[in-house]
Amino acid sequence: MKNFTFKINENNYSVKIISHEENTIDIEVNGTSYSVKMKEDIKRVKTPTLVRTPSKSTIEPAKIGASSSKTKIDAPIPGVILSLNVKVGDVVKKNDPLLVLEAMKMENTIVSEESGTITAVHIKVGQQVLQGEVMIELE
Repeated sequence: MKNFTFKINENNYSVKIISHEENTIDIEVNGTSYSVKMKEDIKRVKTPTLVRTPSKSTIEPAKIGASSSKTKIDAPIPGVILSLNVKVGDVVKKNDPLLVLEAMKMENTIVSEESGTITAVHIKVGQQVLQGEVMIELE
């Protein structure tokens, strides 16, 4: 079947594999035949399959408690304020654009979650914000 040459302790050995059946291998070393029994079968390693389960958690926008009359617009991700479209006293409707936040080289338009009047603006153009930082408040 196959021929091999081994060098062990400066001695050369010519090994020829004659047959291989289950746990028995017949070999010839330097012209002498041997029958070798292995302790266990050679097990073939199967490549594991990666199985991912779908995520059960979903990201939901922050909800306002019934006792609170103010809505706080928080930064959804860290980034830099590119433009600010509102000022204190402006009246906005739901889904009106409030500002543009750049994060990971992408521009994200942040819109109003509810209708109301802008009561506070805590940011300015060019400012860096962290995730969860309050940017705008409205009533």
